[in-house]
Amino acid sequence: MRTRPTLSWSPSGPSLPRTSTLTDVVPIVVGGDVLVLSGAGLSTESGIPDYRGEGGSLRKHTPMTYEEFTSSAASRQRYWARSHVGWRTIARAHPNAGHHAVTRLSGKLSGVITQNVDGLHQAAGTSDVVELHGGLDRVICLGCGLLSPRVDLDRRLREANPDFAATTTEINPDGDVFLPEEQVRGFEVVGCVECGGVLKPDVVFFGENVPRPRVEQCYSLVDNARSLLVLGSSLTVMSGLRFVRRAADSGIPVVIINRGVTRGDPYASLRVDLPLGKSLTELADVVLQSGNGDLPGR
Repeated sequence: MRTRPTLSWSPSGPSLPRTSTLTDVVPIVVGGDVLVLSGAGLSTESGIPDYRGEGGSLRKHTPMTYEEFTSSAASRQRYWARSHVGWRTIARAHPNAGHHAVTRLSGKLSGVITQNVDGLHQAAGTSDVVELHGGLDRVICLGCGLLSPRVDLDRRLREANPDFAATTTEINPDGDVFLPEEQVRGFEVVGCVECGGVLKPDVVFFGENVPRPRVEQCYSLVDNARSLLVLGSSLTVMSGLRFVRRAADSGIPVVIINRGVTRGDPYASLRVDLPLGKSLTELADVVLQSGNGDLPGR
C-alpha cells in the first residue's frame, strides 16, 4: 500500500505577511538578480493540473513512489501504461502567459529553479533552467544509467503495444493518469536498448531524493540572488520549501505569487494572491516599460 504524499498542513508559527499587490513586487524585480522558484500552479493554465490547489490531483490520485516502482514489475507495468497515455498530453502542452512572462523578464533574473517536470519554461524560451525534479522528456536506465529521449521510448512502446488504445480526460502533473485495471493488463513494458535494464522517467518520484549536486546548485543560486520569487507553489514539501527557508535565513527577500496560502508564507516579505498568467504578464509589462512603474489598484 502506498504512503499518501503530504496533502496539506496546518498554518502555524509567525503571523503571515499581509497580502500585497503587484505594485509592491515591481521594485524588487526591477532591482534584478531575481531567482525564480516555480511550481505546478504555473502550469495549470496550460492544462496540467497542480497537486494541491483547488481541484488538485492529490485529492483523488496517489503518485507512484520510488519504492513501489523499483520493487514491483506489476507496478512498473501499471505506471508505464498510464504514463504512456499521459505523455501524449504533456507533449502537446504549450507554455502559457505565465511562462512567457518569466522569459520576458530574463534580463532581471539570476536563474530559474522549477519543481515542474513538463519542460514548459524551456519551451517558452527560458534558458539555464534547473529542473529540480527532472524532466519527463527523458528516460533513464536504472541498470546502466543510459539517458535517452522520451520520444524514442514512446515509439518503442507503441510498437510493442499496437492494439493499446486507452485514452483519458484527466492528466496529473507527473504525467500519470487513471486507467481501469483491465486496460493496464497485458501492456508490454520494454527495457533499456543497451542492457535490457529497467527504464524510469528521469524525474524524482515521491520517496526519492533529489540528487545532492542539484540541491547544492540550487542553494548556490539562492545564496547569490538578490531576491527569491516563488511562482505557483504551495511549498508543502521540503523539496522546495528549503530554498525559501535558506533565503529568509540569509536576509534575502522572498516574494510569493500563488493562489491561496502556502507553507512558505511565514518566511515571505510579500505574498500576492492572484492568477499567475495575467498577473505575471502585467508585472513584466510594467518592469520592462518603465522599470519602476505602477499597477493602479493591484
